[in-house]
Amino acid sequence: MPGKRVQFDDETWGVLDLLGRDTMMTFQEMADEAFRDYLRKHDRPVGLKAALRRSANVSADVVPLQRKQARVKSKPKTKRR
Repeated sequence: MPGKRVQFDDETWGVLDLLGRDTMMTFQEMADEAFRDYLRKHDRPVGLKAALRRSANVSADVVPLQRKQARVKSKPKTKRR
């Protein structure tokens, strides 16, 4: 997983640190949420499924296929003598 180093001014870091403590989130969790929201704002797919749907130009919900009903096996007929 690639990592990046970011720098904040003291005031911004203080506010982010306080928000993280108030919401019981780590900095990584806050960053993940912020970037997901940013991608959604710019209409970019967030996950693999969303990217595949977008590339197929399908925005509808996935409809599960109906399973075929199991055939009831009948008893083999015996020959009458």
